[in-house]
Amino acid sequence: MAVSSNRVPLSGLARRLVADGLLAEDVATQAFQDALGKRTPFVKFLVENGIVNARAIAHAASGEFGVPMVDIDALEIDPDVIKLVSRDLITRHSALPLYKRGARVFIGVADPTNLQALDEIKFNIGGGTTEAVVVEWDKLTKVIDKAMEASDGGLAAMEDSDLEDFDDVEVGQETPDVGNDAEIDDAPVVRFVNKCLLDAIKRGASDLHFEPYEKIYRVRFRIDGVLQEVSRPPLALAGKIAARIKVMSRLDVSERRVPQDGRIKLKLSKTKAIDFRVSTCPTLFGEKAVLRILDSDAAKLQIDQLGYEDFQKKLFLKNLAKPYGMFLVTGPTGSGKTVSLYTGINILNQEDVNISTAEDPVEINLPGVNQVQVDERTGMTFPKALKAFLRQDPDIILVGEIRDYETGSIAVKAAQTGHMVMSTLHTNDGPQTLTRLQDMGIQAFAVATTINLITGQRLCRRLHPEYKVRIDMPPEALLQEGFPQEWVDQGITVFGPGNGGADCPSGYKGRAGIYQVMPISDAMKRLIIEGANAVVLADQAKAEGIWDIRMSGLAKIRAGVTSLAEVNRVTVE
Repeated sequence: MAVSSNRVPLSGLARRLVADGLLAEDVATQAFQDALGKRTPFVKFLVENGIVNARAIAHAASGEFGVPMVDIDALEIDPDVIKLVSRDLITRHSALPLYKRGARVFIGVADPTNLQALDEIKFNIGGGTTEAVVVEWDKLTKVIDKAMEASDGGLAAMEDSDLEDFDDVEVGQETPDVGNDAEIDDAPVVRFVNKCLLDAIKRGASDLHFEPYEKIYRVRFRIDGVLQEVSRPPLALAGKIAARIKVMSRLDVSERRVPQDGRIKLKLSKTKAIDFRVSTCPTLFGEKAVLRILDSDAAKLQIDQLGYEDFQKKLFLKNLAKPYGMFLVTGPTGSGKTVSLYTGINILNQEDVNISTAEDPVEINLPGVNQVQVDERTGMTFPKALKAFLRQDPDIILVGEIRDYETGSIAVKAAQTGHMVMSTLHTNDGPQTLTRLQDMGIQAFAVATTINLITGQRLCRRLHPEYKVRIDMPPEALLQEGFPQEWVDQGITVFGPGNGGADCPSGYKGRAGIYQVMPISDAMKRLIIEGANAVVLADQAKAEGIWDIRMSGLAKIRAGVTSLAEVNRVTVE
């Protein structure tokens, strides 16, 4: 970095950074000049250009000027305190009122030498005194952005360019009569809902939650399996937002007392569309709406992209190729069961095969597959669909979920009569699936002789390769967590998410599957017929060398794919 001949005297903060060895004097001088030339705060210039860490600057400023330093992430900031200062001053000076003690208002700043900001804020408050506290620049700006969005619900910050393609939102051809009180044509509300949908797609969210409470209304996105709050619209808009979502998804806007299910097709362009599955539910303070983003690209994943270990993939493909029997996928909601089933269906989907599916709901359209939407209201139930399939010369039948005895019984009979049956259950792992089917009333002999393979699964967040950091763990701790002695002797490097970055604050990016792939061996069949419980069946699976879900997670830790904390979050030790 070349130093200009017109040297500018360094400020107190710059001098302190030089004295602390955080900056060379010539670098500090040039940075100070560049910041002045760009009319950018000195601290902002240093942080955004990666010259000095924001935390180091905050420590230096606190020590140089005797101003206390606070961790803004640990504070619960009162929105009423923020309202004491105008939006313009907050954003122009990057200074945020944090809390109030009597007549004193404490202002969070990254550079306490910005006396002009403190004076203007004091004048704006119109009485009392202001005191500065030092906050790390990156944390301060994030909180300011969030506070400004919450103050107007994000309705004023939307850009027209982001919403140009939303003219093609497809709603029902017959819009329900919503009455004058619904006011669903309120343009800001329409734009806000559209922007939420667009933001969720851009950020790779899987679900959107619109949630009314007694004193607040919040919007959260589930990103990589974890919910994150993204906005707090005014509580007064709760009814209008719910009405807008219901109109888009062809639901009855006048009915607010019972849950409803619908669907939205959002055209982003002439060739690109995204589907949302919509569920509304009346709560104590209004209707909550949850939208699931249905990603058609997920149905086109190849098996190598799902995260199976090599030996697990071989078992998956071997049992998928069998001409009859049951192929079951199990796990909690959001564990990727549908993607695994659709991946298997895509492998089997050939011209000489007749595939029929009964789903509730049909999430993704699969060309070449006969898909039936289950609808209890019209009488199209899982059992009725299965009975119809058996009269239509099927080769492969997919049942979205085995929920009861009747569905399970018909599925078992189909598997016994020369058909491949694929389905899901909401259980924790393979052994529990075997006992769950018997609890439904299906005979042990039928369970033992029809099931070929059970895949139990979870999804864990992947570590971002640029931000992951090594975590030192003694061998004793590794063994306690369940790592095999052989792995520990060979050496295991455990990584964590680190501090992340601007593009990935959590340090995680994307998700990977961890699996238990359990074929039903002859020994397992004998135990099932003898009435063995899930514990005995799990012990047998372990004796046969079958990894449980946690063991698969530990393998992902060993490979540097995810962290121990993440595996602990989704599995049981």
